[in-house]
Amino acid sequence: MTQRKVIIIGAAGRDFHNFNTFYRGNSAYNVVAFTAAQIPDIAGRKYPAALAGNLYPNGIPIYDQSDLEKLIKELDADECVFSYSDVPYATVMGIGAKVNAAGADFTLLGYKNTMIKSTKPVIAVGAVRTGCGKSQTSRRVAEILMAHNLKVIAIRHPMPYGDLEAQKVQRFATIDDLAKHNCTIEEMEEYEPHIARGNVIYAGVDYEAIIRAAETDPNGCDVILWDGGNNDFPFYRPDLMVAVVDPHRPGHELSYYPGEVTLRLADVVVINKIDSADFDGIQTVRDNIEKANPKAVVVEAASTISVDKPELIRGKRVLVVEDGPTLTHGEMKLGAGIVAARRFGAAEIIDPRPFVVGKLADTFRIYPNIGCLLPAMGYGEQQMKDLSATIEKTDCDSVVIATPIDLGRVIKIAKPNTRVEYSLQEIGHPDMDDVLKMFIKKIKG
Repeated sequence: MTQRKVIIIGAAGRDFHNFNTFYRGNSAYNVVAFTAAQIPDIAGRKYPAALAGNLYPNGIPIYDQSDLEKLIKELDADECVFSYSDVPYATVMGIGAKVNAAGADFTLLGYKNTMIKSTKPVIAVGAVRTGCGKSQTSRRVAEILMAHNLKVIAIRHPMPYGDLEAQKVQRFATIDDLAKHNCTIEEMEEYEPHIARGNVIYAGVDYEAIIRAAETDPNGCDVILWDGGNNDFPFYRPDLMVAVVDPHRPGHELSYYPGEVTLRLADVVVINKIDSADFDGIQTVRDNIEKANPKAVVVEAASTISVDKPELIRGKRVLVVEDGPTLTHGEMKLGAGIVAARRFGAAEIIDPRPFVVGKLADTFRIYPNIGCLLPAMGYGEQQMKDLSATIEKTDCDSVVIATPIDLGRVIKIAKPNTRVEYSLQEIGHPDMDDVLKMFIKKIKG
């Protein structure tokens, strides 16, 4: 049988997982290339032979997605597999049209071929868009489970931006482990809150190897908590699936891939941010949940904020720094920092655009609709330096930092600054305690 030549279209996450679970070791296919989008500095590398398996002794090259049509021709590809997340349907099918016009088939892999079964109970938390509040929901679930004396091991959706072979399986139990694994700001934002709450978190590239390590973690493991990324559906088969939706972006739950998949798979849907969204947006989301997944339990929640130094906001000209991916491919124009600046009486919110330097200028060029705030981009050392330089250069009285980590610990911030923290607070019933009650009872027998 003639091998089908495959290009996997990705962004250093779902693409590697699809390869590992479906194509690696499958002699019916020959994966001739990956392409990369969304994340800077991924193209130009190789998926290493040590991870690619015996069929790929030379590894697999990674190209920029802009070269896709040319690659289909040059590599005589039969099939292109779309494998990244948080993408509007029009964009997905636009790429599909280019693929078909170049002569190849366009494929989307489903969960039967890509979900791995764990030996432990699995709770998966995902979202329909980046920035819905998935991470705070994951933390809330972990807190409830840990309050019942269950040992929780979190596994995060991949963010392999460094040495892929070295990142095959990563375990984070202490803050020092973040430096040990040369984590970027984006990685620290996801891992550090789990570590601070006392549970171990895993991530990496090979999610079969990761789940087996987590199941036998030296600290013990009663429950696996899948902490999903972007709006992707889980890599592991969940026993309970939670999806978070955002009424600040009503309608996106039915118009982004694979966010709608996540919504339709959910046992529980959390409508977050009802304290700051308008009624029409909340109602639109409620109606769409009813259309797509009427059997799901719906939990309504607020994203509560706290500020450690409110005096650095009131009456001040402030620069607001927010979580990077939420503002870029998440397309949000505000976050907890902007909400805090408004609530605590900032005199002015400074637009950082006149002051941005280096790679941050590229970020605003690629994502021109970012609001009046600064995304905490930190995919590499240069971006982190540019972030620090931009903050220093900005003409403001103080800096409002609304990232999940203490940004001042990883980059130099000489200006007066205050941190904004945010957490999930359910409104009424059912709440997450109600949702998890039967799950916990089943685990404890």
